[in-house]
Amino acid sequence: MHPGRTAQLTPSLIHPFLALLLATLPAGTHPLTAQNGPSRPGIDIEAYRFELALRDDTDEVAGRATVTLRFTADGVTEVPLDLIGRGADGRGMEVLAVSAPGGGSLAFRHENDLLTVTLAEPGAAGARATFTVGYHGIPASGLRIGPNKYGERTFFSDNWPNRARNWLPTVDHIGDKATNEFIISAPAHYQVVSNGRLVEETDVDGGMRLTHWRQSVPIPPWLYVVGVARFAVQHLGDFKGVPVQTWVYARDRDAGFYDFAVPTMEVLHFYDTYVGPFAYEKLANITSPATGGGMEAATALMYGENSVTGERSVRWRNVIIHEIAHQWFGNSVTESTWDDVWLSEGFATYFTLLFREHAYGRDDFVTGLREAADRVWRWYDENPDYRIVHDNLTDMSRVTSVATYQKGAWVLHMLRNRLGDEAFWSGIRLYYARHFNGTATTDDFMRAMEEASGDDLQQFFDQWLRQGGNPRLAGSWRYDAAAGAVEIELRQVQEVGRFDLSLEIGVYLDGDLLPAQVVTVDLGADANANRFTIPVAVEPADVRLDPGTRALFRAEFGRGDTRN
Repeated sequence: MHPGRTAQLTPSLIHPFLALLLATLPAGTHPLTAQNGPSRPGIDIEAYRFELALRDDTDEVAGRATVTLRFTADGVTEVPLDLIGRGADGRGMEVLAVSAPGGGSLAFRHENDLLTVTLAEPGAAGARATFTVGYHGIPASGLRIGPNKYGERTFFSDNWPNRARNWLPTVDHIGDKATNEFIISAPAHYQVVSNGRLVEETDVDGGMRLTHWRQSVPIPPWLYVVGVARFAVQHLGDFKGVPVQTWVYARDRDAGFYDFAVPTMEVLHFYDTYVGPFAYEKLANITSPATGGGMEAATALMYGENSVTGERSVRWRNVIIHEIAHQWFGNSVTESTWDDVWLSEGFATYFTLLFREHAYGRDDFVTGLREAADRVWRWYDENPDYRIVHDNLTDMSRVTSVATYQKGAWVLHMLRNRLGDEAFWSGIRLYYARHFNGTATTDDFMRAMEEASGDDLQQFFDQWLRQGGNPRLAGSWRYDAAAGAVEIELRQVQEVGRFDLSLEIGVYLDGDLLPAQVVTVDLGADANANRFTIPVAVEPADVRLDPGTRALFRAEFGRGDTRN
């Protein structure tokens, strides 16, 4: 669409619901200067109401988005929203009109994938404004329209990390939270699921069904979800008044209901007990062709359509645990910027392991830690300089990685071991309560853990999160019979990064499965070689680093010459 031009629709392109959407939207445009960026100075979006018409005879979406905002500064005259415009391939959104609540036309400009609305009068700090955008188009991304694995037509959102703008006019930023409503008109042979609570489901004329969902707790656009398909729906009961549901393809009814029945309730209870209250109005596990693994969309968690096996596979069990953990970390407490995505993914990965430790035992927990470490090493062999906390990240393909997931989980594990369980859990609860349904940075998390523990954690956070590399150790041990002691030499040999590392050393005697003695040593970041002596009355069978699986490192370490 060219700036300053109103689209003209022929009658054949306007179906009845689109006509209804546009009836109160007088057209009007005006050339304005576009604004872009991760934040919108002077405004805070409080609520979105999306009315969308979906049909089987076209992939075109007809939409009406009502935006309510509060001014945080005086004199604001323009509101910029992210919305991908129509491209050369015909995909993208075309804005038809913008109107004020009284029906008056508002000027707008849609240029460079930014919709800028000119307000009727300048805003005053603390005041609110509302306007409605009428638009239509075939989404280039963000809303997948097409067959599921059974060849059935479906409509499913896929907004991560910043693809909501392909079909919804929003401030499409990771930390920009608002309430939302979706009012979907679709053929009546579909069921519709979205965020929050179901308000209305009514069959209307023309073989259509109107479905209205309302999410009353603020969340960012990447967590907005719409799923439209032939579903089978199971109501599993309530968790503290929160309805728990399963939505799977109708042809997967029996296997899907069986698979998702566990461990959902147990996981909700664990996080509610150890972290804090569940923030939302429902929890629904949903299968989707738009999701490869899992997607933590608030209240409406999406899983790849092959997640239904009828066997309650361990792999998908762990994905369920992970996505539910996100309802606390990533959804309720959301990272403020793209640079801090580990506050979502590292947390969900480690809290999955914590639930596994709680429910399935220490061995399962350690297995998960070791698998995570293996992935970290393989990934860092190819990306040695990668830092978990970015610095003004602009390349969305670098948002997540093995570092943000698996290494992030290991950082939390090492922090827990440094502080002890009591201080660790106290800090987690403080962090969650302080930023409940808000946003947070890595420094916010650090401050909460420092307050809970009384420890200065700046160096720990800097070395593990803000520099690349991981510790790689080389060394050996030998037994000095005359001194009755084990002598150990260790040095850091990694090419990237230097680390202060607290490390347990286990001394094993003949036939022992567990160490007869465990000593904790500190390896200094500035020391080229670290030497330690451990008094041992008899010659050990072996000496091993980190017998309790507490530190992230790899080592070439073995027995040297014994001194007589």
